[in-house]
Amino acid sequence: MGLASDNPASFPFSTAKLAASPRFCNPISRRIFSDVAGDLTVSVDGQSLLLHKFPLVSRCGRIRRMVAESKDPDLSKLELVNVPGGALAFELAAKFCYGSNFEINTVNVAHLRCIAEYLEMTEEYQEENLIVRTETYLNEIVVKNLDKSLEVLCACDGLDPTVEDVGLVDMCVDAIAINASKEQLVSGLAHLECDVGSGKLRMHCQDWWVEDLSALRIDYYQRVIVAMRRTGVRPDSIGTSIVHYAQTALKGIERRHVWDSGPLDGDNQRVIVETLIDLLATEKITSVTLSFLFGMLRMAIEVDAGLDYRIEVEKRIGLQLEMASLDDLLIPATQTSDSMFDVDTVHRILVNFLQRIEEDDSGNLSPCGYESDDGLKSPSHSSVLKVGRLMDGYLAEIAPDPYLKLQKFMALIELLPDYARIVDDGLYRAIDIYLKAHPSLTDSECKKVCKLIDCQKLSQDASSHAAQNDRLPIQTVVRVLYFEQLRLKSTVSSTTPHTTSLGGDGAGSLSQRMMTGGSGVASSCVSPQRDNYASLRRENRELKLEIARMRVRLTELEREQGVMRQGMRDGRGGEHGRALLASISRGIGRIAMLGGAQGGAEKRRKTKKSSHSQQWSSDGGGKMMSSRRRHKASSVTYAAS
Repeated sequence: MGLASDNPASFPFSTAKLAASPRFCNPISRRIFSDVAGDLTVSVDGQSLLLHKFPLVSRCGRIRRMVAESKDPDLSKLELVNVPGGALAFELAAKFCYGSNFEINTVNVAHLRCIAEYLEMTEEYQEENLIVRTETYLNEIVVKNLDKSLEVLCACDGLDPTVEDVGLVDMCVDAIAINASKEQLVSGLAHLECDVGSGKLRMHCQDWWVEDLSALRIDYYQRVIVAMRRTGVRPDSIGTSIVHYAQTALKGIERRHVWDSGPLDGDNQRVIVETLIDLLATEKITSVTLSFLFGMLRMAIEVDAGLDYRIEVEKRIGLQLEMASLDDLLIPATQTSDSMFDVDTVHRILVNFLQRIEEDDSGNLSPCGYESDDGLKSPSHSSVLKVGRLMDGYLAEIAPDPYLKLQKFMALIELLPDYARIVDDGLYRAIDIYLKAHPSLTDSECKKVCKLIDCQKLSQDASSHAAQNDRLPIQTVVRVLYFEQLRLKSTVSSTTPHTTSLGGDGAGSLSQRMMTGGSGVASSCVSPQRDNYASLRRENRELKLEIARMRVRLTELEREQGVMRQGMRDGRGGEHGRALLASISRGIGRIAMLGGAQGGAEKRRKTKKSSHSQQWSSDGGGKMMSSRRRHKASSVTYAAS
């Protein structure tokens, strides 16, 4: 749309020749009148216009003062500097001085108001001057309409500082906020529906102005959002507007490189990102999605926004980290970093999440300071478990990075509490990947990172893999084998009550095992009670001796560890290492079997007192125990191999 629609017939002294004359912004040889010679040349931003003193002096206070203060009585040239709107705006003001008809609309009213202020076209010089005309249009048409207020505010760009001095920006900002609040209220009442099934009220309305606000300059947009918050516009609508503005204004931002990024564009993008983050914080907008927050965080890193703004976004992400995905956390590192991923940012997000959990858990304490019984079932505990699984996946993704420092890797692992992981399979997988990607780690570093694995939380598959993993230190392998044998022993012991319940009235399987043969037929003679006690004492002594031998053997193994590792480095320790692991497994297997024998002796001592009054089932008990013997033997053999 043009800034002015001219009507040649309305010009004073108009002729047919005038209708074909060009616009004002032309060389000096072209005049507005063909039959009256101009007597004043006005230069505006390098463009010269040949005009007449009388129409300009009669309405413009600035030009009248410049002519009056000139020492040259035959002044023929004036130069205007810092003209708001430039030569085009001055052309419109000159047409108004000559009495030419043109349309005042939302596109040119801001330019006309500013040039009228610059030229001092007030009522002091002539009635219904340009200032009054533009103010009338603004008050009667613009401020009453949201769409027109937006158009005028967009047109204010480039008219600083005059547009601020005349108060036009504040007028448009307040008009937009008030009209948006009114439209939201009216449309909300018009679309208010009642859900008959649930009896709840539902609001069905869309704010069309959300998209139109994206055309504003960022500082104008910020003022509009603040005014909307003050006038009562719904926070969810403001949040939607912020998201749409970010998607529109930051659409072209891609990963920058030092050699192809302009400082001006970078500064403008940084101002936009920082302003939007500031709006999210100060206006307490909570309706934005987590993916949008991660997007803003990436943008803040990309445009090198201030650390305070990045920390603000990280805090908001930490409040809902359990809803994040693995792709959200994989934030690329900056150009100045050696690592592939920004681990420090994820570390700070995790710290914010744990601080939120601590605050939530403080509400689950009883008045006496003890935790409630439902603490492990609270929403906070569920969130910690979700984040634990998320972080295990993240650790596995960043572990192959050859530039990832061990300290940063371990810091992420140690940050989560122990109850964040029910099983440590994911953590073991991440550490194993890290060890494989960093073969230059020293023995002490390998031991340090492997100590973070809780071998008791490894599943059977993970334990089997760890027992055969050459990348793990020997101490870790020993711990894995030891806890695997304990698990097998516990599994066998837990099946004992079930076995005895199948036999009859509560006969103890271990005592029955002493009295039944391999065929399941009960023995006809029962040893006296004192013989059982003597047998138990002998078994206890033998068990203590075996444990002492195993301790000595483990000490020898630790001494041989250095020799074995040196041999493996030289390519000569393969057979020795396999023999060592087999020896460890057999030794721990003997400990587990002896421990089972001791447990059986204790049970025999308890069940002996009631053996005369109980009814034994030799078939079921004998077959069940034979099956358990085979299972236990096979388990020990698997661990040793």
